[in-house]
Amino acid sequence: MTAEQSIFLFIGFVILFSGYMMVTRSNLVHAALFLVVALFGVAVIFVLLDAGFLAVVQVLVYIGAIAILMIFAVMLTRGNATEEQESMNAGFGWAMLLSALFAFALIVMLGQWPDIGAMTPALDAGRNTIEELGSALVSPDGYVIPFEVASVLLLAALIGALVVARPQKGGK
Repeated sequence: MTAEQSIFLFIGFVILFSGYMMVTRSNLVHAALFLVVALFGVAVIFVLLDAGFLAVVQVLVYIGAIAILMIFAVMLTRGNATEEQESMNAGFGWAMLLSALFAFALIVMLGQWPDIGAMTPALDAGRNTIEELGSALVSPDGYVIPFEVASVLLLAALIGALVVARPQKGGK
C-alpha cells in the first residue's frame, strides 16, 4: 500500500466519522464543526487527486461560506446554542433503513458498471486547465448556470440555518 493510499483511507475514515458525529450530535454548534471537518476532508481528497483548484473552492465556498454561515446563524439566533437537545427523533429507524437500502443500491449499481476499474488518461502537461476551467465557468456554453446555482446554494444554507435555529413553538 502506498503512502497516498494510506492517506486516502485515513481521510476517508475521518470524513465518515465526522459525518456520523455531525448527524448524531444534539448540540448544533458541535454538529456544524463536525461538518467543517468533513468538508475539509473532502478538500484533502481533492488535493490527493491533483485537483488543487477544486480543493481551494471546497475550502472557500463550503467551509468558508456555508459552514461558517451556519455557525453564525445558529449562534446569533438561538438564546443558548450550547444547550443539549434530543438527538434522535421518531423517524431515526426509518432513516437508517432507507440509508442502508440506498447504500446497498449504490454498491450494486457501481458493481455493475463496466468501466469501474478503468484508469483515466493523464492530463497533457502543456494544457492550462485552470484557464480552461475559468473560461468554462463564465462561458454561456460552459458552466455559467451551475456557477450561479452556487449562489442559490449559499442562500439555501442561510435559510436552512435560520430554520434550524428558529425557536420551537411554546418558547423552547
